[in-house]
Amino acid sequence: MHELSLAQGILNLVENHVPPRQMSAVQIVHVDLGRLSGVVADSLEFCFEALVAGTTLQNARLCLNKIPLCLSCDDCRQSFESDGDIFQCPRCKGNATKVVSGMELQVKEIELQEEIQEAT
Repeated sequence: MHELSLAQGILNLVENHVPPRQMSAVQIVHVDLGRLSGVVADSLEFCFEALVAGTTLQNARLCLNKIPLCLSCDDCRQSFESDGDIFQCPRCKGNATKVVSGMELQVKEIELQEEIQEAT
């Protein structure tokens, strides 16, 4: 299951970009996940939750933004979405298509809880 190593990679990225004193303030890690990324979303979420359990990141969760597969036809310049099984252009029926989006696996944002300042 490569989702475990991907979840660990996401956590490593968080640890590299968030100061240690703010680690417990991490609430949401936003990740773009393309349809053709080869990642099983439920497995990635499960592995992430298992890795953060009992750590300073235990309150953090993944928010997966699922990116559809979008293709472009070189013959007629039509852009279209596909379910991943059909790569043929629906307009001209050409097969000269290329992937525009849908292969992403990228951490987009790390959301921290705002600190509440006590009035003195």
